[in-house]
Amino acid sequence: MASPAVKELPRVLLFRLRRLDAAFDDALRQRYCVLDFFTSGEPLPDFLAAAVALPDPPRAAVIVGGRSVRVDASFLDATPSIAFVFSTGAGVDHIDLRECARRGVAVANSGTVYSADVADHAVGMLIDVLRRISAAERFVRSGLWPAHGEYPLGTKVRGKRVGIIGLGNIGSLIAKRLEAFGCVIYYNSRKQNDSVSYKYFSSVHDLAAESDVLVVACALNKDTRHIVNKDVLEALGKDGIIINIGRGANVDEKELIRALKEGRIAGAGLDVFENEPKVPAELFSMDNVVMTNHVAVFTSESRAEVRDTTISNLEAFFSGEPLLTPLVLPR
Repeated sequence: MASPAVKELPRVLLFRLRRLDAAFDDALRQRYCVLDFFTSGEPLPDFLAAAVALPDPPRAAVIVGGRSVRVDASFLDATPSIAFVFSTGAGVDHIDLRECARRGVAVANSGTVYSADVADHAVGMLIDVLRRISAAERFVRSGLWPAHGEYPLGTKVRGKRVGIIGLGNIGSLIAKRLEAFGCVIYYNSRKQNDSVSYKYFSSVHDLAAESDVLVVACALNKDTRHIVNKDVLEALGKDGIIINIGRGANVDEKELIRALKEGRIAGAGLDVFENEPKVPAELFSMDNVVMTNHVAVFTSESRAEVRDTTISNLEAFFSGEPLLTPLVLPR
């Protein structure tokens, strides 16, 4: 009697810049035949050509980190079997949503998995910059306290006028947290949100002119690239603070560095940069700048949640069920 045929696992393309955590990798490989570009050692065109030449070519792609691959017309031309793209991040500037919509390719992302962690990180960076926590820690650690006495004073959080660029899920959570600190919240977004009482500014320049702190929490697209430019920095003024937990290219980095060097703004908290992982060397010696390596989204809890969200969306796609965290694609 012949043994029953073993059903092959669905094939999934995987794009990443570094190794996955073991639990994420195991969860994927237990359920799918993973074609991993990172470990293939092949040029992208050869990798994609080999994948689509298989008898059962992959119908889904998982993208870990926006810099690992760009899903655009050329990518989709090379992978006509792909019908679903999942991005483990919240931002999708590496995915051409219009092209996906035109071809009927579904797209999903991490949804709100990271939102609370990013909001916490933004508030932490703001407190750090205002109170000079990291700079004072370096002062103490280097043994300068006994010789130099007190470190220069910081400034309080309470009462600060905080302008938030992008009052989406993350921006709203930042606003709620800072309200608890006694801050006054202003915002700019694509459209006014009638469900909040915060003052709305249709112009980022005008928002900056009325704010002590500018928090960048918007997506990156053609309209928001360098949305914080020289004019906006000038409007923010010499006592102003920039916090960026959006995308590096939301801020004109060269103009930001000039403004910091010339004392035209007071400081910055930066989790993202224009040319990651390269960070401008001029920032390293600035005690009024707090930097992290694009980690606002990451906690041990969020890693577990995004793993579950990824698997759940893939299972929904392959079973023909509605996606858990779908993106509404442009028409």
